[in-house]
Amino acid sequence: MQMPEPDAAILARKADIVRQLETLVQRGAVVSDPIETRAYECDALTAYRCPPLAVVLPSSTEEVSKVLAFCHGEGIPVVPRGAGTSLAGGSLPTADCVVLGVARLTDVLETDYDNRFIRVQSGRTNLSVTGAVEAEGYFYAPDPSSQLACAIAGNIAMNSGGAHCLKYGVTTNNLLGVTMVLMDGTVVELGGAHLDAPGYDLLGLVCGSEGQLGVVTEATLRILKKPEGARPVLMGFGSSEVAGACVSDIIKAGILPVAIEFMDGPCIRACEDFAKAGYPDVPALLIVEVEGSEPEIAEQLERIIEIARRHDPLELRESGSAEESALIWKGRKAAFGAMGQIADYICLDGTIPVSELPYVLRRIGELTESYGLGVANVFHAGDGNMHPLLLYNANTPGELEKAEALGADILRLCVEVGGCLTGEHGVGVEKRDLMNHQYAPADLEAQLRVKDVFDPGWLLNPAKVFPLEASEGRRSHPHSDAA
Repeated sequence: MQMPEPDAAILARKADIVRQLETLVQRGAVVSDPIETRAYECDALTAYRCPPLAVVLPSSTEEVSKVLAFCHGEGIPVVPRGAGTSLAGGSLPTADCVVLGVARLTDVLETDYDNRFIRVQSGRTNLSVTGAVEAEGYFYAPDPSSQLACAIAGNIAMNSGGAHCLKYGVTTNNLLGVTMVLMDGTVVELGGAHLDAPGYDLLGLVCGSEGQLGVVTEATLRILKKPEGARPVLMGFGSSEVAGACVSDIIKAGILPVAIEFMDGPCIRACEDFAKAGYPDVPALLIVEVEGSEPEIAEQLERIIEIARRHDPLELRESGSAEESALIWKGRKAAFGAMGQIADYICLDGTIPVSELPYVLRRIGELTESYGLGVANVFHAGDGNMHPLLLYNANTPGELEKAEALGADILRLCVEVGGCLTGEHGVGVEKRDLMNHQYAPADLEAQLRVKDVFDPGWLLNPAKVFPLEASEGRRSHPHSDAA
């Protein structure tokens, strides 16, 4: 994976740059010791690493503005960082960059239950947003598997989803407004404490922009009243293809569960060993959860189980208690960590039409076998957001490259059946060179021009999202192709 050559002039000025950064933020908020900056050399895509020039941890929007204005004036690249849980290399530094972390921006700024919103600083973790309102019977819907650690800033950057996004949508469906700082230090307000904003949908543009357009420091989020109840059911099947067909039939029947999660045999066994969730030992497992009043839950589950029986399930088991439900979800949420105890892996994030699940699962198996690697599948089956985990040994020469090639083939397959390269992890560095496979040159050019408007010098989050040749060409000749 190629990264741009660092700017030697910036590297030579490190000591002076650090001194000036220290005048802009609170004491102790600049990290420059090479040993300490190694903590920021990668995100959860640990195959790629590069220690940054320095790390700055501002405590306010004003400090973020000062840091960005300084870096803009000095031509220093800036990599925004939430909690570093990105699985696509979204916050991978360059050697000449300043990492701007939002870890100290954790305050709840406003809560309004009448109008159902909460305003928080963007370094607050996903799960702690629900924690701030659950005593009043509310929750924040997006729930990525990393929700215990991941920051709202990163959720907005990648438009994260989670297990319950089938019913409640992803981050963009639950985001009302942001405070964002542009690369030149300008502070802008987009959206607000209301459902829709007038004018162009700039909020929709920012959500999912992967730190290319600005640094989000505050977010206004939609909160929802907790449902009366919820209940998952475990459904085991003889193959991944059969489980995929069951998912397709549930969706075709017009039923909207709150979640439909898929795990195959290798993932089931790893999660069971890790979490002791009571999963059956079957080739493929679905976790289907519905919610509402007790009569609503019973009626929905009856219809779902009726559909499942047409596919000859090996196991059908409704949760019998809140404790059992919590265990079922504990196992699913632990999937990535559990698999990490078994092997190194690359976690993909392709999205496909639900009707294509049986075919794509079969082709993934065939492709994996042809490469001589292992695979474990775990994903949000209800909306077709797939997460194949490609297993390899990082200590075996050539296996990482083999896994990368297999991943590229699987992502191309997702696009070819009518899907896309990413559902919630973002493009980052992982998928940037596949963007030409999904987008025509004119489509990519339109996206590049949007970046030109917000960040003319191409200093924000370099070497991400766009094919490297295109982004580096833009950075070398700013404005040259702008409208």
